[in-house]
Amino acid sequence: MNTDRRAGDAPAPTDGSPEPDSAPGQEPGSPGRDGEPASTPEPGAEPAAGSDGPQATQDAPGGSGDPGSKDRGRSAVAEALAAAVRAVESGERSAASFFTEAPRPAPARKAAPARPPRQAAPAPAPAAVPRIDAEGLAGIRQVLAAGGAPEQLAGPAAEALGEQAAEALREDPWRLLAVPGVRPEQADGFARALLGPEAGPGDERRALALTGRLLERAALEGHTVLEAPALTAALARHSVPDPDEALQSAIAEGTVLVFQEAVEPAPGSAAPAGEDEEVPVRLLLGLDRYAMAEESLADGLARLISTFTAEPGAWEEAAAAAPTPSAAELIRAAAGAGLVTHSGGEAARAEPAALVAAARSLGLRACAAAHTEDGRRRLAASGDPEAVTVAGLLSGTEGPGRDEDGALALDLLAVLDAPQLDVETAAVLVESLADGTRLVLSGDPAVLWSAGPGRVFADVLAARVCPAVVSRTPDEGPVGELVSGIGVGELTQPEAPGKEVVIVPVRDPGEAVHRTVQLVADSIPRAIGVPAGETQVITPGHGGPAGTRALNAALKERLNPGPGRFGGFDPGDRVAYVPAPGRMIPGTVAAAEPDGLRLDCGGSSVLVPRERVAATVRHGWAVTAHQAAGTRWPAAVVVLPGDAARTLTRAWVYTAFGRAERHLSVVHGVDQALPRAVAEVPAKERTTRLRALLRAQEQTAG
Repeated sequence: MNTDRRAGDAPAPTDGSPEPDSAPGQEPGSPGRDGEPASTPEPGAEPAAGSDGPQATQDAPGGSGDPGSKDRGRSAVAEALAAAVRAVESGERSAASFFTEAPRPAPARKAAPARPPRQAAPAPAPAAVPRIDAEGLAGIRQVLAAGGAPEQLAGPAAEALGEQAAEALREDPWRLLAVPGVRPEQADGFARALLGPEAGPGDERRALALTGRLLERAALEGHTVLEAPALTAALARHSVPDPDEALQSAIAEGTVLVFQEAVEPAPGSAAPAGEDEEVPVRLLLGLDRYAMAEESLADGLARLISTFTAEPGAWEEAAAAAPTPSAAELIRAAAGAGLVTHSGGEAARAEPAALVAAARSLGLRACAAAHTEDGRRRLAASGDPEAVTVAGLLSGTEGPGRDEDGALALDLLAVLDAPQLDVETAAVLVESLADGTRLVLSGDPAVLWSAGPGRVFADVLAARVCPAVVSRTPDEGPVGELVSGIGVGELTQPEAPGKEVVIVPVRDPGEAVHRTVQLVADSIPRAIGVPAGETQVITPGHGGPAGTRALNAALKERLNPGPGRFGGFDPGDRVAYVPAPGRMIPGTVAAAEPDGLRLDCGGSSVLVPRERVAATVRHGWAVTAHQAAGTRWPAAVVVLPGDAARTLTRAWVYTAFGRAERHLSVVHGVDQALPRAVAEVPAKERTTRLRALLRAQEQTAG
């Protein structure tokens, strides 16, 4: 590994304090939180990341991340919730008292249930902005002004609360928390201005709004549910006088759903010996949006497993002709199961491509889908020129289309980059598959999890309800060797005779920015032969002195200086276009037109409407690892400023380093925090229900 110790002139060291992360909705392309280090954070970083400045610990309950949560005695609310769950299960009370939708029974494995005709499932897309006339917006501005809130919030308030936003805010000022970027203390001030002395910390409306807010913030960190103690503790930190009562009110009002889940015995401990011995449970709370998506996904996966009919004979010849032993193993697994997982690195992408080719040779309708357009191109290079993206497949713009029942016209679907599937997208995808369709979820389990809530691929692997194929095809070259070692917790020093891996030590964020610009604009093109336009900078977050904003400003000044006449952009600027949360498309500004900004995204022309530019387009010379997941570049420069040291994880480092194909430069300012993160901090946990739901489905079917 080469170590470049040349240092240019650098400004005096700064204190390295991170810039508070923007609230959800303020930074386009912000993913869900897991895996992004919290110094200079983006929404979607590891727990402190994406926090509202000083509210970081208050707005991120943390779910099961609280190390003491399992050891505490149950609070009053926990006992009440447990009683509620028992009452529902025994039939003493209606489930409607606590749930917006009753849990659905698991499908039987032995008999395929009849499925009614389905409408085509829509692809995930940004919510449509409600059409509110000038008078309606004027009414919202009037209420905002009366409460001392900026009138610029009128549009976002209308989008969040709908046509009746003005009336809703008058009746319940704390509903302002539904507007992206508004913090609890700001909503409190707004409420006091409108309600006067009536607005106190114990107001039930406040508690309900805070409960919803906390669960939404938890979803940004990847949780689909939270444990009850974590939620009550977070409410207490927001000065709610009686968090237990507030939580019970939220359940009664239908703001949250309540679930009961058995606690798995700790490694080495004995399981309950008999039926009479009480099984410890944990009580989970969640928003119906994510909880129901998780249940729908579990039901759908169980349906694919139970309705599948194996035809092994026809597949054996295809397996024998497979290009590698791992590809043959995958083909045999898919021949005998309706759901299969496949794990491997970049080189292993050829194996799902071989499976799809084998299925087509047998006359089956088969398709492979990747998370990004770049992933689709790499899959095509691996042997599947008909590969699509997941978004294109669901929207109908790519792939085979749908049959008369609304299901995708497929017999086999291989989904690559499966760790990037959030629970809602996965639920829509699985619901779009007809009974008996084979589904293969393929990906690298060491990369960052999805931008949205859930950990679908990890939960399916952990549930062990289907065959799991682990590729034995290694990623070659110095970068592949380095990344493979990181995946198992080892930061090795590979031989890099062609300067494939270079470490650039820096003293402070200012020097990090200086050296990054030097690498992209001069050193890498001259020494490696990769032009600046094919080199991607990756950094932990958006804010701070070495975040994406600072780096993009410096790189634009060097590579494409201009006044930014078109909403801050000039023709030739590299951009990150985010048409939907968690989906970043690299592009270049082509021109500004009367209707919006014209982008060139990998050869495709895209017109971003004028009103969507600020929300969906940002400069893209530098991005975060979560934005970069699913895409690779000939060269990558990973910037590790000193203020990222305490929050790096193995998953983040693995993902960032793995974006490089030929050359990796690491602008290194975190000293021993890098090897420590790789060895000791795998990833931040997410609280989800999918694994338990899948295991319950299997036990019921068995």
